[in-house]
Amino acid sequence: MGKGGNQGEGATEREAQMPTFSWEEIQKHDLRTDKWLVIDRKVYNVTKWSSRHPGGHRVIEHYAGEDATDAFFAFHRDLDLVRKFLKPLLIGELAPEEPSQDRGKNPEITEDFRALKKTAEDMNLFESNHVFFLLHLAHIVVMEVIAWFTIFYFGNGWIPTLITACILATSQAQAGWLQHDYGHLSVYKKSTWNHIVHKFIIGHLKGASASWWNHRHFQHHAKPNIFSKDPDVNMLHVFVLGERQPVEYGKKKLKYLPYNHQHEYFFLIGPPMLVPLYFQYQIIMNMIVHKDWLDLAWACSYYARFFITFTPFYGVLGAIIFLNFIRFLESHWFVWVTQMNHIVMEIDREPYRDWFSTQLTATCNVEQSFFNDWFSGHLNFQIEHHLFPTMPRHNFHKIAPLVKSLCAKHGIKYQEKPLLRALLDIIRSLRKSGQLWLDAYLHK
Repeated sequence: MGKGGNQGEGATEREAQMPTFSWEEIQKHDLRTDKWLVIDRKVYNVTKWSSRHPGGHRVIEHYAGEDATDAFFAFHRDLDLVRKFLKPLLIGELAPEEPSQDRGKNPEITEDFRALKKTAEDMNLFESNHVFFLLHLAHIVVMEVIAWFTIFYFGNGWIPTLITACILATSQAQAGWLQHDYGHLSVYKKSTWNHIVHKFIIGHLKGASASWWNHRHFQHHAKPNIFSKDPDVNMLHVFVLGERQPVEYGKKKLKYLPYNHQHEYFFLIGPPMLVPLYFQYQIIMNMIVHKDWLDLAWACSYYARFFITFTPFYGVLGAIIFLNFIRFLESHWFVWVTQMNHIVMEIDREPYRDWFSTQLTATCNVEQSFFNDWFSGHLNFQIEHHLFPTMPRHNFHKIAPLVKSLCAKHGIKYQEKPLLRALLDIIRSLRKSGQLWLDAYLHK
């Protein structure tokens, strides 16, 4: 229960009457129907408003009953705009005797990270190079044109078709990295312009949904590798991940699949099926169920353009098969790149760490090179991207040395590895988790 706030000298009447709360009480409001969170020691009741949150209600639920300060500033770039939404949700503040961090989170790491972010702002590392993103878009469009010209000039034989499919899969992968930039508001200062371009790229260039991506991806960033909060580790009983889940499944004698062979069947149902089957189904159903007609219109514009372009060469059925083959190729690219930074790291239940430690525990980097940067859309700098999701990707290499220094200061491991090793570690991680499951299943 809230207690009356202390009236400071010169405080306004509203400040004097503002209730104060203890962490014990705030942590009780962590339910879907009752959500409080703390930002800069101010307490907000976001229960009713969360359903209107552009990033989805779940990402707010993940911070209910906690200090959300660093997550709030990490996700929002146009602070003047979002503070207007916060103001009517304010219900009080932390009691003066309460620490700013909940559940014993390390205040020194938190302060050092905030100082690091201030340094990044002073270095103008949140300022984007618009030419960089324009050139990136241009090379995607060029690939689309080359793909059409290949079929137009050489015909629809097997070799031109295979070449064209590889070119289009490459353009789709690169469009995926580009929409990721705009989705994170890392290009323009104003959120509105980022949202508009994001819908164009993910909708018209990829046939997907911006809202679906926002709601799914922001949860991942808010609580990476946390079961029940990060949808990217919700494997629907197909895989067991980390060290805790395999043992729990094994002790309970759960065997939906032979998990000791998951590092082998990963090649059959992981990279080949995620984008063309699971994601495509999710995207279409999400737009229809939530009546997101604008995203649906953008997605339809992609399919209309694709079929108008390729039906004359392949017919309707052939164009459908061709499209799914492109998705099949793209899916391999997407899965290997996105999993090399996360699936090999700690995957567990909520440990309630500070923002900096949370991201370092769940992410690792791949060495920088021109190819690695292009191939992964700069997600080889996954650590820096997770710490500063609104920072333009072309600046990650500038902040990386400072992040390494902060890790060294606090004894936090900063993992960076070659690309091939990062890809092989995916299989090693799956094999290790599968063996943990088998040992628990047979012997405990």
